[in-house]
Amino acid sequence: MNLFDVNWIGVVLAALGGFVVGGIWYGPVMGKKWMGAVGLTEEQIKEGSMGLIYGGAFAFSLVASWTLAHTFQSYADLGADLSVFAKVMTSFGVALGFIVPAIGTNYLFSQKNKTLFFIDAGYWLLFYTAMGLVHAYLP
Repeated sequence: MNLFDVNWIGVVLAALGGFVVGGIWYGPVMGKKWMGAVGLTEEQIKEGSMGLIYGGAFAFSLVASWTLAHTFQSYADLGADLSVFAKVMTSFGVALGFIVPAIGTNYLFSQKNKTLFFIDAGYWLLFYTAMGLVHAYLP
């Protein structure tokens, strides 16, 4: 399989889906709690380079989305016909099995609080689930 033989529309839409989840999660749902957990004020956040932050975050979302698309295409090339449920659960499993333990380990060593861990872990579970749904319907 060619590394770039994926549905690029699906890759971009899944990345956008994850990005939208982040906007909702770190905005109206958990925004205030997240700011308190990281120790930032709204003024400090506004002082950041928003173009770099959002552009970088979207670039990372594209990499994650492409990786899922490539993984699912690799399975298909081997003859697997994964259901929507299997793709969503695989995506959720990536977050639960790889992302959450990785950030948990980082947060333990950097002595960050549990609240921040649960906010960020919840986000990544939702992020990958949203991407899995898009990739399931746009293979």
